[in-house]
Amino acid sequence: MIHAGVLVSDSTPCYYAYRIVMGNHSQTGIVAAASVADYDTNRIRKHEFTRPDKEDDRVRQIDALDAQTGPVLLAYPAAPEVDAILAAASLGEPDSDADLDGVRHTIWAIRNPAIQARITAAFNAMPALYIADGHHRSASASRIAAARRAANPGHTGDAPYNAFLSVIFPAHEMRIMDYNRVITDLNGLSSETFLGRIVAAFSVEPASRAVKPAQSGTFGLYLAGRWYRLSIRPELIPSDPVGRLDVSLLQNNLIAPILGITDPRRDKRIDFVGGIRGLAELEKRVNSGEMALAFSLHPTRMEDLMAVADANEVMPPKSTWFEPKLADGLASHILG
Repeated sequence: MIHAGVLVSDSTPCYYAYRIVMGNHSQTGIVAAASVADYDTNRIRKHEFTRPDKEDDRVRQIDALDAQTGPVLLAYPAAPEVDAILAAASLGEPDSDADLDGVRHTIWAIRNPAIQARITAAFNAMPALYIADGHHRSASASRIAAARRAANPGHTGDAPYNAFLSVIFPAHEMRIMDYNRVITDLNGLSSETFLGRIVAAFSVEPASRAVKPAQSGTFGLYLAGRWYRLSIRPELIPSDPVGRLDVSLLQNNLIAPILGITDPRRDKRIDFVGGIRGLAELEKRVNSGEMALAFSLHPTRMEDLMAVADANEVMPPKSTWFEPKLADGLASHILG
């Protein structure tokens, strides 16, 4: 692809403004090579566990290409100066513009050295960046860097393998959608007994239509062709950043104690449905008989994700569904 001119390398290092537009939602960030050292020292902060087998796959792919073609999605905290620079950079003629499945991805190269220096200084002053999506990609980049560092007697820290491809958006522009749950059975309970048990932790109100929770602490339940609105009892909401997440409140007060699913990461009785598919998908899977019940949740907030990462904690599985998604291959980071 390089020889064919499909992929073109800039003659000097650049940052790139990157805008994604999906429907009425737009977010503008920056394509950059993020520091592996900052990842290793937790300045680039994590909120998920990774699986060794998935890391292994990514390591083999990066080694085979000698490049990173899939960016890690990062978020930066409030930084009005960076926001303003990216807004100005994305006004002119783009260097790349693609519509992929109805989502528009547009890139502008930032070649001015003075503006590049301002961007670098602004990011160097930030206390942290946050991984939103791409924990396996960033962990794999760290493994690649460690292996190549060990094999390079002339290692100085300046080689491209010391960084990983990232797209960094302002946290306030990023959109997390709900990540809903469907479950195969009622753990041997009748519908009436199940509803009777959940009132110990939730108020339960029948609903005339599908329930899309408007605030944290409320949930939708679809059971036997009917929707219910559940509200967690306030005294059951802990103060710690993981325990107060809606995914944790539902898991710890209903799914585990009543439905008997204590390990949602591995239990085959539970499945997860991204909010992009809508509440009709929950109804469909229950009405088909495949699942016995479904829960709709309020989306996790970016500030909650950042609080968990700042506390060096880990979020429960399937806590966040980011839309729109990044496109692989629009920008690549060559390691050789």
